[in-house]
Amino acid sequence: MVLKIYFGNKPVFLCDEITPAIEIYRHHPDTVFIDEMTSHAINALLHEIAKPGFHAGILFTTGIERSKKLLWKHFTVIRAAGGVIENEKNELLMIFRRGKWDLPKGKLDKGETLEACAVREVQEETGLKNVELKNFIATTFHTYNEYGRHILKESHWYRMKATSSQALKPQTEEDIHQIEWVKSDALSEKLKNTFPSVKDVIESVYRKSEK
Repeated sequence: MVLKIYFGNKPVFLCDEITPAIEIYRHHPDTVFIDEMTSHAINALLHEIAKPGFHAGILFTTGIERSKKLLWKHFTVIRAAGGVIENEKNELLMIFRRGKWDLPKGKLDKGETLEACAVREVQEETGLKNVELKNFIATTFHTYNEYGRHILKESHWYRMKATSSQALKPQTEEDIHQIEWVKSDALSEKLKNTFPSVKDVIESVYRKSEK
């Protein structure tokens, strides 16, 4: 099992196996490798992450759930859900928020299911009224600081369908100022200016579609 947590653009892998992709990172001189999961080791890693030369981190463990709980204790965890929405032309809906192309998502409300949250956030952020929920795609993890707190956002992604005839209305109070249905041949340009976790989700969907 492998969990990838992004600190900015830099990944930290919490894993109980060394996959070929992780092996590439492992041999980089500025990758931090830890195989003893303790609070002290995690604090040391978080200290290294703050350095400009940090490349990646690998937390290798035989007890991934226990290690995940230990790592998560260092953050305020926020759960969120969102959607990868495609229309009848196989175009992908993307939003432009705070200088980056993104996918619609938002925080889970108390008592709400992840599926309901994903649909609600898509509708609120894009103006779409009719959205068909399809399958679960993946969970991504990224961190950021907010008012002195270390936040770890756990985002659950779902594939959705919607018709292109519906009116789109960006939720400007959430700093969304542009929405586009993106054709497949224009997608690579958008992915040059997005978040790494969002890029991972989109690429995983299109890799599966090509098989």
